Order: sequence, then C-alpha cells, then structure tokens
Amino acid sequence: MKLLYRSRIVTYLSAILSLQFMLMASISQAAELPNFADLVELNAPSIVEISTVSNIEVSPLGDDEIEDLLRRLNPGQEEFDLENIPERRQRGAVGSGFIISDDGYIITNNHVVAGADEIQVHLNDRRVFDAKVIGLDEPSDLALLKLDAEDLPFVEFGDSDVLRVGDWVLAIGSPFGLEFSAAAGIVSAKGRSMPGRSTYNYMSFIQTDVAINQGNSGGPLFNLSGEVIGINSQILSSTGGSNGISFSIPSNVATNVISQLRESGVVNRGLLGVRMREVDYALAEIFNMERPRGAFVDDVLPSSPAADAGIQNEDIILEFNGHDIGHFTDLPFYVGQYQPDTRADVRLYRNGEIEQLTVVLGSSPTNVVAVIEPQAPRKSSNPLGFRVAELSDETRQVAGITGVRIAELSDGPGKDAGLREGDVIVTLNFEDIESTDAFARVASNLPETGFVSIRIIREGQGSTIPLELSP
Repeated sequence: MKLLYRSRIVTYLSAILSLQFMLMASISQAAELPNFADLVELNAPSIVEISTVSNIEVSPLGDDEIEDLLRRLNPGQEEFDLENIPERRQRGAVGSGFIISDDGYIITNNHVVAGADEIQVHLNDRRVFDAKVIGLDEPSDLALLKLDAEDLPFVEFGDSDVLRVGDWVLAIGSPFGLEFSAAAGIVSAKGRSMPGRSTYNYMSFIQTDVAINQGNSGGPLFNLSGEVIGINSQILSSTGGSNGISFSIPSNVATNVISQLRESGVVNRGLLGVRMREVDYALAEIFNMERPRGAFVDDVLPSSPAADAGIQNEDIILEFNGHDIGHFTDLPFYVGQYQPDTRADVRLYRNGEIEQLTVVLGSSPTNVVAVIEPQAPRKSSNPLGFRVAELSDETRQVAGITGVRIAELSDGPGKDAGLREGDVIVTLNFEDIESTDAFARVASNLPETGFVSIRIIREGQGSTIPLELSP
C-alpha cells in the first residue's frame, strides 16, 4: 500500500514539474517574439493615406432604359435629347504612402495615382495636402509625389538584399480606408515575379504573409530595425481580400527608381535583346548540365546588344555582371537595374563550355517620359458588359421579387462571369437593386478592378456570382 502511495506521489510530482517546464518554455518563447509597438510609434507619423479622384463619363444604361427613366421623372414629356446627357462621375480610390524627406517627397504605387485628376495626402497629424506628381514608373509600379510642406517626419531605407526568408516584417497602411493600420508577418520568399504585370518584367518581389488588402498599396514594409525594406504593391487572391500572399517592391529597387524620378521624372533601363525561358530538367539533361539553372536563350533579337556581343540561340546565361541567374526571371530584373550604354559581363554555358562575353546595353522600350498631367475623363458606355431594364409589374407580383433584368449582354465582365440575358439582378456589390436608377447608382461607384458580388435570380433559383472588374 505504501509503495502504491509513493508511486502516485512520484507521478504527481513529475506531472507538476513537466507543467512548470512547459510553462517556462512558453514564457521564454513569448519573450523572444518581437514587440512592434515601439516601431509603429516611431514610424507612424511618416505614413500617409492617399486619396484620389478620377473624372469619368459613365452610362451603364441603354438608351431605352435612360428614356424610360426620364419619362418617369418628367411625366407628360415624350421626347428627350439623349445626345448630350452622358453622366460625368467622380470615382475615388484610397491607397497608402510614406514620406522619405523632410521637404515633402512621398513614395506610393503607380497604380494608386496613375490617371488621377486630384490627389490628396492625409498626414498622421490630420493635415491634408494636395500632391504634385513628380514621376511615374509603371514597370516598377512606383510613383514619386511632392507636398508643399517642410519639417516633416520621414523614414529611412534599409538593405533589402540582406533580408532573409523567415525574417519578421511589419506593414503600415490604410486597408479599406482604415488609416494607419499595422499588420505583421514574415518573409515567405524572395525573387518572386508576377507574369502578366508588364511586357517587360523588371521586378523581383519580396513575398510575405502580411495581411495586405486594398488600400495598403504604396505603404511601407519595415524590418525590425524600423527601416523600410519594401513597398507593398500586390496581393494574390481569388476573392480580392488577403489570402496571406502579398508582394512588396524591394527597397534597393525603389531607391534606384526614385532617385531617377526625382532627378529627371523618368526611369532609364538597359536592354539585352533576347527571348528566353526557364531551364527545366529536360533542357538541363539535353545540354549536359549538372542541374537546371540560368536563362535559356530561345531567340536573339536581330541587331540587339545581345547579338552584337555574340550571344547565340540556345546559350544558357548563368551570370549577368556578377549576379547569379538562378531562374530566367532573374535576368530582366538585373538588366533593368543598369542604365543604357552600360558595359556588362555575361557568363554563359555553350556546348558544354563556360564562356565570358561583354555586352553594351541598349535602351528599353519602357524608357519613356512619364505622363504626369491629369488624364482626360475615360469614357465607358458599358463597363459591365450588359444593359438592364425594369421588371414588369406582372413579374414582380407573380415571382415576388424586385430587381432589374439583363436586357442585352455583350463581351465584358458580365459575360465572363456566366451571366445570361433574362437573369434578374437583385443585389450588386451587396446593395439591393430595386430599379434601373438604383442599378446605375451602384454600378457607377464600383471599383475599377477586383471582384464584386452580384446576386441573380435565374429560373426561380438564386445564385451569388463573383464579377471580376477590369479597367
């Protein structure tokens, strides 16, 4: 009996000691987690919210629907002049940015301000300034703005090249217009490219799992030292919201671009002049390489810098001016970091041998002066790709629904989403649609890009469909 009692005591003591050890380990791990409060407090005054207004002319209704609406608004009148009634509306957008100098220079994304007729910058201390565009650069998605202000707080840049996968990072911005919001995460990968962004892909993104949403664009990505090591630019999402995959422009790219924009308003990039693709296992085996790496030259463009330097079809470029080319997407990124007429060394693999060539870079077609004047209003007579009409009184009474029906369907977002003529729209972007004028009001205030929800009734069955908008 005494032996059993002692055994139980030993078991209880062991359990208590184990719990104490686990508790101490948890406390130790928690102590190692970063506290971002000081970083936010120090840098928040340098973060700005950017609001833009673009003037556009929109007529989401057909002539018949407009005429019907005018008759109801003007009883007794039968004829109307439809030639001179395009609706001119203002479309607003919100983004983020940050101050880089005490005299008011600000960085944001190109897509935040491109085409805007009005740009206002909201400071952390609630002051609001009109901003002037100094330069835009679409390939890097960067823009440089200027405020008429002095003695402003500003951030410092860090070295994005020393960033490691797994490092903690912090973003501050205005997601969905919620100004000066902070979100933390880690670096998920480096050297990411996003196909389709541009004909000339000169970007190598930092991928993070930071919760980036609409409105965060143009805001800074900080390391734990409070230095900006990235500019938040893109997200990868099927819903338009954060899925934990976001992309930031490396600070070392940004400093190069911004320096040129500040000096001349334009960014000049070098050009090599090759068409290329990835070296996969099959190509590596065919060309007797130890492992897949580099950029496979599919075609050397005639009279290009590459042709003049002696680069040939089926060469595999392994190194460009001291930069290793692990994947073919690395090559245009590094080429774009150099000015035209730069002499650069190219190390390549040809017929089982390593060769060294020297190329004099040409000028990229992206080297054009940025348009910094406000753009003329964009006309979009039918941005959704369909026209709507009122439901008949009989349909409303018999079916017991309110909404509008799709009267005409053409190419566009609606057709791409699978809508059909005769579908009854009951909500758009989560707003009830009870009439054609309600549809016009909601449609004219939709964002230019991204996904919105549209709920329809088809053959008595309700369905919610994501509608992808495009500029």
